[in-house]
Amino acid sequence: MASKKYTMMLGLLGLISTAAFAQDTSTTTSESVSTQGTSISAGTNADDSWIYDGTNKVRVTKEDQQNGFLNHTNPYPAKPRNMMELGIGLGPSFLFSPIDPRFGYGASISLRKALGHTFSVRLGYGASNNFGLDYRTRNASDTKNSKIIAAYGKSNNNYLANYKTFIQQASLDLIADLNSLSHYRGNPKTSFYALVGYSFNMANVAINAFQKDGSIYDWSSLPGGSRKDIKDYAKDQLSKDQSNGILDVKGKDDMNRQYETAGVERNGTRDDAVGSEKTINRHGLDAGLGVAFKVSPRFNIGIEQKFTMFFNNSDVLAGLVLQKQGRNTTLSSTQVRFNFNLGNSDKRIEPLWWVNPNNYAYNKLATRDVLPDADGDGVTDQFDQEPNTPAGCAVDTHGRSLDTDGDGVPDCRDKQVLTPQSWFPVDADGVGTEPEPACCQELRDKLASMPAQAECAITSLPSVNFSGSSIKLDDAAQSALTSAAAQLNSNPNCKVKIVGYGASNKRAQQLSWDRVNAVKNFLIEQQGISEGRIIFTYGYDGDANTVDLQPTTESGPSTVPAPHPNLQK
Repeated sequence: MASKKYTMMLGLLGLISTAAFAQDTSTTTSESVSTQGTSISAGTNADDSWIYDGTNKVRVTKEDQQNGFLNHTNPYPAKPRNMMELGIGLGPSFLFSPIDPRFGYGASISLRKALGHTFSVRLGYGASNNFGLDYRTRNASDTKNSKIIAAYGKSNNNYLANYKTFIQQASLDLIADLNSLSHYRGNPKTSFYALVGYSFNMANVAINAFQKDGSIYDWSSLPGGSRKDIKDYAKDQLSKDQSNGILDVKGKDDMNRQYETAGVERNGTRDDAVGSEKTINRHGLDAGLGVAFKVSPRFNIGIEQKFTMFFNNSDVLAGLVLQKQGRNTTLSSTQVRFNFNLGNSDKRIEPLWWVNPNNYAYNKLATRDVLPDADGDGVTDQFDQEPNTPAGCAVDTHGRSLDTDGDGVPDCRDKQVLTPQSWFPVDADGVGTEPEPACCQELRDKLASMPAQAECAITSLPSVNFSGSSIKLDDAAQSALTSAAAQLNSNPNCKVKIVGYGASNKRAQQLSWDRVNAVKNFLIEQQGISEGRIIFTYGYDGDANTVDLQPTTESGPSTVPAPHPNLQK
């Protein structure tokens, strides 16, 4: 029986979990709201419009705060009045106790109020009928019922425990919504929540202990086999007795028709019962989970699983008193809930757990108020002190073109952005006139008296060719270099620029360097050309198998590090 209950519960929860995690994806619109003479343009949707509606949705004591927010003197809006939720629940229930439970049924009504966007409190009343039937016999003394003990005996294991327990429950629960706050969507359309709270429970326990003629049941002939077989047999015996041996229409058992014996007798202590002889009062701890789906701004449907863990020897709720074993009983209630929002929508918004408090901030960020800016410099006309700034010119916070050096020419047209004041005045391009230092004329005189540098008389030098990936100089290459060295020796004012090609990849660059280096070493070591007269260049775009020699008088490096030594020949 227990496995069937668990299967049904898991199946129902699994069905709910397949529902889509819906969300509000409504787009924002721009509206203008006037409050106390101040015009406010803002992005709104139907769920956060209370922020812009003046003070009609906040308490009187919060009007000053709301007006301050709307007039930009207070950074925080006032908390809005929001609707309460009336809930009605229906569904199966059962007791976890020393006796195997049978599914019962229950109903509830509740009133829920938001404390904020996450937490809320719920006051509720519920009632349920719960049933149980054991599969093994026990001593009648476990019932602490003098009538049952007298009839069945104190020590014989011939009593089959069963019960029908009607529980009324008044509860106060704290509920935490698990998904109202989000940075990535609007208002939720699915609410997942957890609850914990306190409940006061009044129970009436009844037992089916005697047959219609007042005699006890004879359970000495309980069959063997599975637990289900034993309980099916017991239900059959109880049903036949209650119906004079005739089952209900369609063969349904009728063992629930009559539970004639009070479950617990008052014994003058608080251990077994508090209150009247037939009523047992127990405090309890509530815990549960639920999910609700918004159908409309006024109505949602949900499913909730709630457990109530009773205090103080709560096995008495199953018709037993097993104090030594310390057994306790827990009420399981699974209900489909129908929830209605109560309140005037002109003065109240939806319950806060259906409203994402980040809506206003994100809608405000997504809304851009367009103000006139004739020159397009980013400073609106009402604050622009230079309304005709040339296009592309950077401006300061007052819309004036930046002029870093203060020469009267804006930076966007100034060809000399940092002109010293001693160079003023400047021309139309912002370029000033630099005063000539006294030493400059002396320098010019010295330069004029220096002899002119001799020019290089060599007009061309031969090229050197390599084959494949070789860096070796063949006879033709050595002959060409010998001829080039002779020209250089005859013209001491000339230098030679060795140019290597090959820029396509790292290997080609290194090969170009190796070939230039081979030519350089030959000229220095074999022909006696000074290293200072050689300019080392490599990796140019061109024929990678050729190294050119160019006469020049320019300066340049005679030694260059290998670009990729790991690829060096």
